[in-house]
Amino acid sequence: MKDKKQSRLRRARKIRAKISRQGVQRLTVHRTSQHIYAQVIDETGGKVLAATSTMDASVKKGVKNTGNCDAAAAVGKQIAELAKKAGVETVAFDRSGFRYHGRVKALAEAAREAGLKL
Repeated sequence: MKDKKQSRLRRARKIRAKISRQGVQRLTVHRTSQHIYAQVIDETGGKVLAATSTMDASVKKGVKNTGNCDAAAAVGKQIAELAKKAGVETVAFDRSGFRYHGRVKALAEAAREAGLKL
């Protein structure tokens, strides 16, 4: 029997394979119980163009708790701003095998509202 992490990583591999065939930058999300992390990675997968998380001081001071949807939305808004500064307008959303639900969904919707095309 597969454990939860192995199943998530298998789903993540399938998602990344599909995104790599598209040849676009990707917005990668990683979620833990206390924090959420977001990175914009170039087409080759070799360079991080923008990155932020709930551990960044600018995000941390704006939210009460780092492990909820409000914090994820703040990270989504910030990653969209950083991506625009790096010259990125359109990205593929890589949810890293996590369900598109809750904090992952809040981050994606906030990034869209801030002007990033997912």
